[in-house]
Amino acid sequence: MTHSPLWASAFRPFYLLGSAYAPLLAAIWLAAWFGLLPTPGGMPLKLLHGHEFVFGFAAAIILGIVVTALPSWAGTDEVAGGRLAVLVALWIAGRAAFWLSPWLPAPLPALVDALLFPTVMGMLAPQLLRAKNRLYLLLLPIMFALFVANLLYYQGAAKGDAGVAALALRAAIWAIVVLYVLKGGVLAPIFTGNALRDKGRGDQVPFLMWLETAALAALLLLAGCDLAGAPHPWIGAAALACALLYGWRSARWQGWRVADVPLLLTMHLGFAWLLLAFALKAVAELTGALPEAAWLHAFTIGGLGMMMLGLMTRVSLRHTGRPPVVPQVMLIAYGAMFVAAVLRVAAGVGAQHTALIGLATLLWASAFILYLMQFGAILVAPSLPRAAPRP
Repeated sequence: MTHSPLWASAFRPFYLLGSAYAPLLAAIWLAAWFGLLPTPGGMPLKLLHGHEFVFGFAAAIILGIVVTALPSWAGTDEVAGGRLAVLVALWIAGRAAFWLSPWLPAPLPALVDALLFPTVMGMLAPQLLRAKNRLYLLLLPIMFALFVANLLYYQGAAKGDAGVAALALRAAIWAIVVLYVLKGGVLAPIFTGNALRDKGRGDQVPFLMWLETAALAALLLLAGCDLAGAPHPWIGAAALACALLYGWRSARWQGWRVADVPLLLTMHLGFAWLLLAFALKAVAELTGALPEAAWLHAFTIGGLGMMMLGLMTRVSLRHTGRPPVVPQVMLIAYGAMFVAAVLRVAAGVGAQHTALIGLATLLWASAFILYLMQFGAILVAPSLPRAAPRP
């Protein structure tokens, strides 16, 4: 097993699992939404859908991205072979426990599904503690927050308390937003700076620690206010502060100057969707003119979807020895994800248009199907030998 290409790096099995699970989730959700399938357990459909979006699909892609990146960025050892197989087995066991939860004794699904993040933390913590850049340690509280949120969801489900389960999912989404701005806030300016230099268009902007600190503090304040049920004006003001701070932060990267580089365009579009999410949240809380949940789909489909596809493409090409040339089919996938986000946000802001929601779901799923068609065989095959670097 340890000699198979599939177990050489975390992105290989986790990208396969995540991109295969995405269309399956979409099909189950649409079928249940149209009344063609019963919903398991006593939780509302949107919470069942939300749990597996976060702890099933998103967890797989996020782990594939983060665990693969750490050896290059933080100098940690590669999680491969038997250790990687353990993580994959825990992810699969968690999905089985979730879907079988109506027929299992109450504590068992939670215990099985909650094992993944503590195991990842146990593997990474000793190495992150030795890393020169201490900022990588921020990964550990984020993973701990996801672990706690998952347990809290199951506690709510066991008691039939949809409010507790919904709060748990919202906490998990905020943890992912924090990870998004931290990791994306490192990768986007560095990759953009590299492209600007290569094309003779400038250089990477200097890192402003005070701006990064202020932006993170504003985000944590927004998340805290939202989860604590603070007064609407407080939440709205925090969301507006995030929109302004992250807007300034993103504008400094000069993403428009590399719009002709698809791998970078997806990242900057992802951050544009994040800014829209903050703005929608601010308008909803300050004026009540929009549904509060409008921001959620702007982030999960637009922000997270675009960033995931871009990074999945980049990692799948680079780490299998292929040139960073985006296949044509992935350009179609990027377009499908962008349109899916537009349709889903539009459907949420206006009336709950069934056709728009259904079409958005199909487009979202199709983006990952296209990724699977393009890279599925590559992920299980040996990497190509890399060309020797030019002197």
